[in-house]
Amino acid sequence: MDTTRPSITRVYDAMLGGKENFQADRDIRDRLLALDPDFGRASWDNREFTVRVVRFLAADIGISQFLELGTTLPLPTTEHPHEVARRNNHEATVVYASVDPAVLAHGRALLADNDQTHMADVDFRQPRQVLENATVTKYIDFDLPVALFLVGIINHVPDKRDPAGIVASYIDGVPSGSYVALSHLLDPGPDHELADLAAGIRQVYSDAGFPGWFRTQEQIKAMLTGLDLVNPGLVTLADWWPDGPRLRELSPMQRLIVGAVGRKP
Repeated sequence: MDTTRPSITRVYDAMLGGKENFQADRDIRDRLLALDPDFGRASWDNREFTVRVVRFLAADIGISQFLELGTTLPLPTTEHPHEVARRNNHEATVVYASVDPAVLAHGRALLADNDQTHMADVDFRQPRQVLENATVTKYIDFDLPVALFLVGIINHVPDKRDPAGIVASYIDGVPSGSYVALSHLLDPGPDHELADLAAGIRQVYSDAGFPGWFRTQEQIKAMLTGLDLVNPGLVTLADWWPDGPRLRELSPMQRLIVGAVGRKP
């Protein structure tokens, strides 16, 4: 592990107040906070969106298989998706997939005594490899509905690697009755008041070595073709069935992350 180079996973950890990060990661976090002092609220939106979706699918829909791609470092101060799933559905099985060595090491240590939650060392950008991975296929039965999470990761896939095609491959690979949750950076358009912020964030990500792509509402929604979107559809993450009333206005960065959950007919 090269601690002198920032990692998107560790920058995210630093933004959320975690301890598994280094100065290079905190430097990138600080540059993002300089663009929007409330940037961290948007990072929490990604985390909390995942938790709300897991709770909805486990408790209300009865989904018992969860596959989270590009999973992040565990935080000691928050509940993890597998804990939410198991609390609401005691039969739930969860597989986390990542290629980040820190995520894999911490995840395996955390889950050493948990026989219903597992770590898979596989790159989400290779859908076929994920869907055929030995750990994934051992614990996920693709003859039964699956909840698949692509939260905050597709926006780090360049157009030349066909992000829409990656999502489509996952949609094709899961059975009827499955659900796909996706969040993505939103391109506000060149004349929008948030255009400069989006450009600044793109530059920071590019400088850090993990470029981020902002895409339009239409482009993001097109990635979910073949799914029936759960109300309220594709919205800012904070507006996807929040747990309570909004007590403050969304920060600029919060307005630049949207997400949706769709069911495969």
